[in-house]
Amino acid sequence: MIRPAEPADAKALAALLNHWIETTAVTFNPVPKSEDDILGMIAAKAASGHAFLVAAMGDTLLGQASYGQFRGGEGYRTCMEHSISLLPGTHGRGIGRALMTAVEGHARARGAHQMIAGVSGENPEGRAFHARLGYRHIATIHEAGFKFGRYMDLVLMQKFL
Repeated sequence: MIRPAEPADAKALAALLNHWIETTAVTFNPVPKSEDDILGMIAAKAASGHAFLVAAMGDTLLGQASYGQFRGGEGYRTCMEHSISLLPGTHGRGIGRALMTAVEGHARARGAHQMIAGVSGENPEGRAFHARLGYRHIATIHEAGFKFGRYMDLVLMQKFL
């Protein structure tokens, strides 16, 4: 079931995001998220009219996806960037596709023209996932991120909605 994130999801969302933050290079962010951070993210997305969605089965949170404006300013109001992450062990079950379909539909309904994916150069699975959804590689920013004592490339992928 795909639904909007709720304050009651904050603990599970923090655990989900922190797994990827603390143990992988799929995100360049090295700072774990607190429950308060998640509550702030949920509120900020709601205030901006952007989606913060979760996939849940019963009481288990399986994944999250959200989006926001790619860059600040009125000129970028139709260009969005998203974030998606799944609970480890849930890949290949259609959850990511369902979350992306919902996020893209939400953005499209609010006038978004395109969606950008910023994918770590060390995440070939993430690039393949986005390619299967119709995203195409548009740029690589070499050594844009730094984590675990090394520089990492940022791959930008684009899909017109």
